[in-house]
Amino acid sequence: MASGSIHFRILEDIARDLSGDVNFPTCLDAAMLVRNTLRDPQVDLRLVVQAIGTEPLISSKLLRIANSVSYNPSGRPITDLQVAVSRLGFEVVRTTSLAVAMDQMLKSKNLTAYDGISHAAWQHSIHVAAIARVLARRLGRINPDEAMLAGLVHNIGIFYLLYRAAEYPEYRSDQPAMLELLGGWHESIGDSLLHILGMPAAITDAVRDHEHIKHTETPCNVCDVLYFANLLADDDMSWLPGNPLSADERQARASDRERYTDLLEEAKDDIESLYAALSA
Repeated sequence: MASGSIHFRILEDIARDLSGDVNFPTCLDAAMLVRNTLRDPQVDLRLVVQAIGTEPLISSKLLRIANSVSYNPSGRPITDLQVAVSRLGFEVVRTTSLAVAMDQMLKSKNLTAYDGISHAAWQHSIHVAAIARVLARRLGRINPDEAMLAGLVHNIGIFYLLYRAAEYPEYRSDQPAMLELLGGWHESIGDSLLHILGMPAAITDAVRDHEHIKHTETPCNVCDVLYFANLLADDDMSWLPGNPLSADERQARASDRERYTDLLEEAKDDIESLYAALSA
């Protein structure tokens, strides 16, 4: 296992970035432009479409999502981007722009050494996002698109650390050190990134607390939904080091998961359609 000293330089560099100009990958430029455009909730729809148009991948993904079963149960094709954005709403535009940016980050040649880790984390994030939206919609108390966004970004710290670690030779041939870095620091760094990206407090709070056992009878906010969606996603994230759970904690999580397993079967088509649209 790596010693703490191997992480000192990268953590010092990242801390410097997070306190000033963040060293975001260039693939996040379009997502940042969309975010800045949407700061005004009354912004003209045409300006939003113009910002989206700077990255064709965002446009095509928005059209796929607009035509998914979850958003278009009638099946009538939507081919106009302005119509798609109007139907989906600005929260989905934010989510989609980030999805494209993170997907492009994972395809960077710098991350080829971490393909297994990065793709496992990304597939998990997309799965959690799809389940979170469906669960929030079924419950009827929580904004489904906020829940989907929380699911998509809940592991953003992993992707940012992977991208940055590729610049440091000491991690390229030392996977235990890489995993130790992710396990120890992805949550705090992800929290800082979400604040810098201007995410609403409901999202940042949910991401920060999503691993904590809730002891709640009925999910009533984004944080609760993200917790249950994370449990319901069957992707194996056991490769990520973390604090071991006690027997009571494992039992509590198994019990919480059981409460909504019927949702996975009832909403299977919705979840699969949205997962496919986000990952395409």
